[in-house]
Amino acid sequence: MVFVSSCKVKKEANVVVHDTIYLTRYKPIFSNNDALLMSVLWFQTAGEYRALMYQAYNAARVALDHALATHTDNRPLAVVFDIDETLLDNSPYEAKTILEGIHYPEKWNEWVSEAKAMALPGAVAFATYAAEKGVHLFYISNREEKEREATKRNLISQGFPFQGDDHLLLLENTSSKEARRQWVAKQYDIVLLIGDNLGDFDGIFDNKSCTERNKLVDEHQKLFGSRYIILPNPMYGDWEGCIYNYDYKISPAKRDSLQKAHLRSF
Repeated sequence: MVFVSSCKVKKEANVVVHDTIYLTRYKPIFSNNDALLMSVLWFQTAGEYRALMYQAYNAARVALDHALATHTDNRPLAVVFDIDETLLDNSPYEAKTILEGIHYPEKWNEWVSEAKAMALPGAVAFATYAAEKGVHLFYISNREEKEREATKRNLISQGFPFQGDDHLLLLENTSSKEARRQWVAKQYDIVLLIGDNLGDFDGIFDNKSCTERNKLVDEHQKLFGSRYIILPNPMYGDWEGCIYNYDYKISPAKRDSLQKAHLRSF
């Protein structure tokens, strides 16, 4: 999640952008966050965004009701959630980076520690509904282990059911969530996965090119709305990483060139 103009840059260490991939960020001395600005404004002000969220969680309820009615597996049912931009709204942090001319991960730990991210539209109602039906809720996030207590405090303060620390699976030795999902699947029947990034659903989406990601979505189209519930996030994600072939070491000029190369015009 970096939008920069052509300017002098300096290198930073590898990090994880919320719930996406490891990257090496190149931080501009003079940043131009115009593209991120429009993404955050849409996220924070568009009625269309809220409508999409309600639509997604309404679909999740329909899918869960169907799973409850047809469940024959001996394992208890589970729903797997991402956290950031799925349950909790971190757009105030993104706004902070724009207004202060900084970039992730600057002040990210400060934001997380305050535990004041608001719940996203439809999220608490659905999570509560699922828990009341006896479904186990697993929160799989690439937040770091040191952020566990603040994350738990934030979720609980916003009204999300919390069923124990073993239901909150944070970043381990890889940003891929596949191993954590498989750990859940050994004990529970996962009937729904909810997230804002394709990597929240299956490891087959990890580190794929933009073309491959779209091809895989087409091949698995029947799962979206029934097993996979995807949420909108224009601020960051692997949708951007694939444009750069997940190489954030590239220069701002190369970044700009790749962005424009992916545009379709007439």
